[in-house]
Amino acid sequence: MTGKRICLTALTLVTVLLLGGWTSLSSLTALEVFDRQEPDGVYRVGDHLVKAESRLEPAMLAHAAGVFRSVYDACLAESGGKIWLAVIPGKHAFLAGDRPSLDYWEMADAITAQAPFLEAIDLTGVVTLENYYRTDVHWRQEELLPVARHLASAMGVPLTGEGWAVQTFTEDFRGSYLKDHDLSIPPDTLCYLTGPALEGCTVTCYDLMGRPQPGVVYDKSKANGQNPYDLYLSGPQGLMTLENPGAATDRELILFRDSFGSSLAPLLAESYAKITLVDLRYLPSYLLGDYVDFHGQDVLFLYSSLLLNNSLALR
Repeated sequence: MTGKRICLTALTLVTVLLLGGWTSLSSLTALEVFDRQEPDGVYRVGDHLVKAESRLEPAMLAHAAGVFRSVYDACLAESGGKIWLAVIPGKHAFLAGDRPSLDYWEMADAITAQAPFLEAIDLTGVVTLENYYRTDVHWRQEELLPVARHLASAMGVPLTGEGWAVQTFTEDFRGSYLKDHDLSIPPDTLCYLTGPALEGCTVTCYDLMGRPQPGVVYDKSKANGQNPYDLYLSGPQGLMTLENPGAATDRELILFRDSFGSSLAPLLAESYAKITLVDLRYLPSYLLGDYVDFHGQDVLFLYSSLLLNNSLALR
């Protein structure tokens, strides 16, 4: 450590003790001063908090591919629809620096090799650091229109992405990384998009008995709870639909997704008359046929690298 670094470190320690006390000091020394990770793998780069992703887990990718094969064999093989896979890069891809980082295309290749019915859509060229919150794992809806256009183009549906307006829900969004680590990082702004594509949309959620319940695109009551990201389509749901009678086509999409899909799906409502969202963490693949009518819809498996590389929650 150079003399300059020692002086800066000493000054930082004094500042933290004066302003934040020992709790802040503990997190700061782990994440910033001594450049070490927290036990859960989170570290700080500037004002971004990020979780380390450095090694592909073949067993986890095999598990995910196995679940996708089960879905295909039971529901999609005779359906006749086109089927795609898109892997969402983790924020770590843009902040790893000298640290090892995952090859996200290699991850997609590993899954499609075991589930060859999937056609991979590469997101690595369209997703950037600006898509992500500084304090959270998720991506920001107001930055996702280029991603939505890219996906729509790959799936062969029109999407202009025009007419959207950015609405601010809160300027005090403290993402999961910030809540877990007491650091002096400014909170994020949590926004959502409104526009003509959503004006006539209806959302329906289904309980474990398959009974329909009315839902909303943006659930502000959920956003005021423990997880503000639940603003988008009410957060985790096993099965829900988003229908738009004014869509540019009469095509339908089945979106197998994790939480990242909640903020993206509304942006595809311009293109699809009906989007069925399935979360295999809450609706097991072996029950799908009891709840969803498969009749040739487009199908997209859209998953974050963090989930695919730790996929045991998929069933």
